[in-house]
Amino acid sequence: MATGLRERHVERLIDCCYTGLDAPGLTAEVLRRLPGVLSVEAAFLGTVDPATLLFTSAVAEEPLSGVTPLFLDNEFGRDDVNKFATLARGPNTVTSLDRATRGRRAASARYREFMAGLGLGDELRAALVAGHDCWGVLCLHRADAEAGFSGQDLAVLRRIAPHLAEGLRRSVVRGTAPRGAPGASGAGAPGVIVLDRDLTVLSTSAEAERWLARIPGPRVRGLPLAVYSAAVRLAWPEDAPGPGAQGPNAPDRAGSVRLRTGDGRWLALHTTRLRGPAGDQVCVLVEPARPAEVGSLLLAAHGLTPAQHRVTALVLQGCSTREIVARLHVSAYTVQEHLTAVFARFGVGSRRELITVLLSAGGS
Repeated sequence: MATGLRERHVERLIDCCYTGLDAPGLTAEVLRRLPGVLSVEAAFLGTVDPATLLFTSAVAEEPLSGVTPLFLDNEFGRDDVNKFATLARGPNTVTSLDRATRGRRAASARYREFMAGLGLGDELRAALVAGHDCWGVLCLHRADAEAGFSGQDLAVLRRIAPHLAEGLRRSVVRGTAPRGAPGASGAGAPGVIVLDRDLTVLSTSAEAERWLARIPGPRVRGLPLAVYSAAVRLAWPEDAPGPGAQGPNAPDRAGSVRLRTGDGRWLALHTTRLRGPAGDQVCVLVEPARPAEVGSLLLAAHGLTPAQHRVTALVLQGCSTREIVARLHVSAYTVQEHLTAVFARFGVGSRRELITVLLSAGGS
C-alpha cells in the first residue's frame, strides 16, 4: 500500500472519531475505513465497561461471527497470550500474536482451536484506552501465511488506537438519554436469567425477556453478547486463569456491566454463582441501572482526573466540603478547585446542578 495513500486513509479514519458518532455508528465507520489503512481478512471491534472490561457490544466480521462462543470462552476462561484485559492494564496496549509467541502461533490456544481452522494466521490486538480507562477493543486478522503483521502495521494501529478510544469515550457522554427522553423514564422491575455450567438457559423471567429484547446487537446462543460474555467469565471454575488473572490482584469473576438499550436507557447486568443439589448455576440479574452506577460511568467518560473523580463521588453521596476534606485529607481550597474544574466539564455552575445532571442520566 502506497505510503501517501495510507496516510490519507489514516487521517480520515482519525477524523471520523471526532464527528459525534454514537458507538454503533463509529464502529461501522471504522470497520468500513480499516481496509484502506491495513490489509486484513477479518476484524472484531467491541465496546467494554471500563470498570470490568466486560463487553457491552461488538461487531465481528466473517468468519469470526461464527466462532463467537469459542472466542469468549478463550477470552474469559482460558490461559492465552494477548488477553484484552492484560493489554488494557499493561504498558503496551497494541501487539500481535506473532510477537507474543515469537512466531510460534501454535503456542496460542486461540490459534490452535479455531483461528487456524478458519484460515486465519497472525492477529493484531489493541485495547482502546483513553485517559485512565479502556473503552473498547479491536482485533484484526491476517490470512494464515508465514508473513504476519509488520512493525509498520503495529505503528499505524498504535497511532489510530488512542483516537478510536477517545471516540468511544465521547460516545458514552453523547448517547446518554436525558430525563424525560423516550425510554428513559420508569424504573422497571429487574429480570432474572439462570444458566447451567454449560451456559444453557434454564429459566428466564418475563421481566428479563422484556429487557433482553431492548438490547441491540448480535446474539450468542440466544443471549445478547453482553449477557453471554458476563456469564462465560463467571461459569469457569474459580481456579481457572480468567481474563488477565495474575496473582492476588486478579479481577473478581463476578461483576457488573452497564450498557445502553436501543432507546437510550441504561441497564445493569449483575452475575452471581448459585450452588445447589443440581450443581453450580450462573444467575444474571438484569435491571435498570441505578443513578449512581450511571453517574460513575459518566465521571469516567468525561475524562476526570482521579482526584476530581474522588471529590465528585463524595459530592454524589451528599458530603459537605468539610466532610470531603476530612475523608480525603486535602484542603477546602483543593476541593473547590477540583469542583470548579468538574463544573466546567459538565457545563453546570453548582453542586445541585451537577447532581441533577448525573442522577438524571440514570433515567430514574
